[in-house]
Amino acid sequence: MVQDFTGQQLIALQKRTVKVLSLGQALGGFGLGATLSVGALLAVELSGTTAWSGAAATLSTLGSAAIAVPLANLAFKRGRRVSLAFGAFLAILGAAMMILATYTQSFPVEIVALLFLGAGSAVSLQARFAATDIPTGKPKGRDLSLVVWATTLGAVIGPNLIAPGETLGLWLGMPHLAGPFLFTIAAQLSSTLVFWFGLHPDPLIVARDIAGLDPKQKNASLKDALEVVREFPLAGYAVLTIALSHMVMVSVMSMTPAHLNAEGHSLADVGFTISLHVAGMYSLAPVFGWLTDKFGAIRIVITGQFISLTSLAVSGFWQSEFYAVVLGLFLLGVGWSASTVAASALLSETLATGQRSKVQGFSDSLMNLSGAFGGAISGIILTVFTFGGLNEAALVPVVFIALATSYSKRWR
Repeated sequence: MVQDFTGQQLIALQKRTVKVLSLGQALGGFGLGATLSVGALLAVELSGTTAWSGAAATLSTLGSAAIAVPLANLAFKRGRRVSLAFGAFLAILGAAMMILATYTQSFPVEIVALLFLGAGSAVSLQARFAATDIPTGKPKGRDLSLVVWATTLGAVIGPNLIAPGETLGLWLGMPHLAGPFLFTIAAQLSSTLVFWFGLHPDPLIVARDIAGLDPKQKNASLKDALEVVREFPLAGYAVLTIALSHMVMVSVMSMTPAHLNAEGHSLADVGFTISLHVAGMYSLAPVFGWLTDKFGAIRIVITGQFISLTSLAVSGFWQSEFYAVVLGLFLLGVGWSASTVAASALLSETLATGQRSKVQGFSDSLMNLSGAFGGAISGIILTVFTFGGLNEAALVPVVFIALATSYSKRWR
């Protein structure tokens, strides 16, 4: 209850919550780090055509978008630990279904499995907001960014578990490409246990009780989220920044392997480029969290957009130079990190607990849908206008965010 927590106790609970969330994120990342890569290979094998190679990323993204709002509603009613644990459990079911798909050689089963695996990504997104729940009266940019940064471990180590997982699976007599999902199940189960037993007291329940909100209120809908955004334009700006920044990142990143392959570069070159891109996305997150707390979210959003603009210019103008593309992709990840960390912190700081619960799930859904849309149209743009044209097209959302930022002072 409210009276059970002093200011110092809330600060201590916040520190503990961030540690639990970070550990859960890291463990979950180990399992999901290789999922899309193996899923893409399995999609080609089961469908019989490379045309479905992008299905893993698309279906997982759509699954994440679909579950984001229900998870947010569940979090408000039952707490973050129930919501995050349930999302991780759905990812476990998805991994189990992927193994089933290898046994049955059924592509439709894999399609459903990838949708369930998207819940793991939704958990990762919701966890960053969970770091901002407890009302300590202090800025939360750094705390949010530490949870985002924890994803780095899984993103880097996860892909390296593909070969050991395949070896383990074959040793157990499992079909080709089934073994890596054993690690996914183990990692997600560990993450589930961390969230379930570690998030107690539950940060959102504590915040909800302090705010005097009724947990039995009706589930938040799209209409509710839009009403909050209209009432608080700065929150709408944050939601828009997150969505468009993600669209820019996914659009260029998803087509980079195809561009490098067309330029005659090896798979090792592609892997090196994407690894540095992922490092740019997550490794500097704590820095941007600290800068957000110190200088304000708006300034860091602008910084992120400037970095993104620079990355698009480098990759676009020197599209035939391998190391220019590598640098551009790294900067693209850094720009994404700065913009999403700052905008996520701004969204949490702008709204009260009851309002946040209505908008956070909507923001995550829009973010995923924007990424899916960007990934879908980027292939067409690449085919018609080349990689340089794709980078030029990606400038449009960046300019739009910059223009929206110029009006942000009116919304404060």
